[in-house]
Amino acid sequence: MTPIGEGPQAAEAGPARRTRVDPLAPLRTLDDPPWDVYLTGTVFLDIIFTGLDTAPVRGTESWARGMGSSPGGVANMATALARLGLRTSLAAAFGDDHYGEYCWDALEQGEHIDLSTSRTIGGWHSPVTVSMAYEGERTMVSHGHEPPPAPGAVPAAVPDHPPHARAAVASLTPGRSAPWIAEAARRGTRVFADVGWDDTGAWDLAGLTDLAHCEAFLPNAEEAMRYTGATCPRAAAHALTAHVPLAVVTLGAEGAYAVDRRTGESAEVPAIAVEALDPTGAGDVFVAGFVTGTLADWPLADRLAFAGLTAALSVQEFGGSLSAPGWSEIAAWWRRVQSVRGQDPAPLRRYAFLESLLPHEAARPWPLRRAVPTIGFGRSA
Repeated sequence: MTPIGEGPQAAEAGPARRTRVDPLAPLRTLDDPPWDVYLTGTVFLDIIFTGLDTAPVRGTESWARGMGSSPGGVANMATALARLGLRTSLAAAFGDDHYGEYCWDALEQGEHIDLSTSRTIGGWHSPVTVSMAYEGERTMVSHGHEPPPAPGAVPAAVPDHPPHARAAVASLTPGRSAPWIAEAARRGTRVFADVGWDDTGAWDLAGLTDLAHCEAFLPNAEEAMRYTGATCPRAAAHALTAHVPLAVVTLGAEGAYAVDRRTGESAEVPAIAVEALDPTGAGDVFVAGFVTGTLADWPLADRLAFAGLTAALSVQEFGGSLSAPGWSEIAAWWRRVQSVRGQDPAPLRRYAFLESLLPHEAARPWPLRRAVPTIGFGRSA
């Protein structure tokens, strides 16, 4: 692992001020689609307990020193994309309870995510996840029900036709096809796919039928090896390129490895050593960083480095969508690590490509701690 910077410092009071950076500015034209990225899925209300010394013990009561709430589920990815400057559109179902109202407002007003293809469903309660963070890991308990279908038996969270976008992020489900993925690909949208654990135990790539419509596939090492039968994640990445043009395999503490079948290029970037407080949403942040670099037309190694950096910054915050870094956080990190005495120049050269992108105002102390919002201070109109 590449050690850069120091461990977490004291909490910073007050919300983080956003700095607007458009990583696609040099590529934008009047003929661009209205959105940079489209995605769909389930939004959860995440309730996060922090400051637990140990895991909860059966038959006892545990008190957490901190608590916060934020939109979770697919909102983690949407928020990460929006904070990196991408014009993001999300299709999701929202309950008409206070939780749903809170999540909608946090995403639309707080993160400026387009929700024009989302729906509020009367009488349907919002899915909820309770996350307990301790010892650098988290334990989660979730509850929810599938949203009822919209008129015409269309799934409530997915519009008939996805909006035109440069890219889309899809979470593939073994044995199940999502028609919007093929339609988006036919319209020229570049589809980036991830996948969850295969509870069936089949691990059959043929079951991921929508992979044929995807430009990139981003599993973790264990998933990649199980799907390909390879005994090494790097070999698994090469095997996956028989099914998708670009394979990116995350290697945990070792970083990430990618292979592009179209160019024959491969790249590997080590992880950044950080003190992880809460890994919730780190995989989503990694995908968001990689999508950003790809749409910006960066070299493959730079895309991997940027994705790994954003994920490393995110695990130093509590919560999923709360922890996604923006450009001001990235700039603060970059200024901070350059000031560390005795720094190995090789890692600094690895991230030097960021210099031309980052805002030049005075950077705040790094790492940062955001004020964590909760529900109950606002009142419906």
